[in-house]
Amino acid sequence: MLGSGKICIAAGIILILLGIIILLAERIPGAGRLPGDIVIRKGNLTFYFPLMTSILLSAVISFLLFLFNKR
Repeated sequence: MLGSGKICIAAGIILILLGIIILLAERIPGAGRLPGDIVIRKGNLTFYFPLMTSILLSAVISFLLFLFNKR
């Protein structure tokens, strides 16, 4: 039972940090609006899929994990 409490606390801390990062990322000019991101606007509907942003974030996170997991 004690282990599940630690997991909940860790998950909460991670979600708080993720929320702070998202709030700060909105202030960076051009963040989330890279060439290759898909935006479709039709009347009242807007569909946004950040394809290139996702690929870039994946590459950066993979590189950071590679650096930190190197022993």
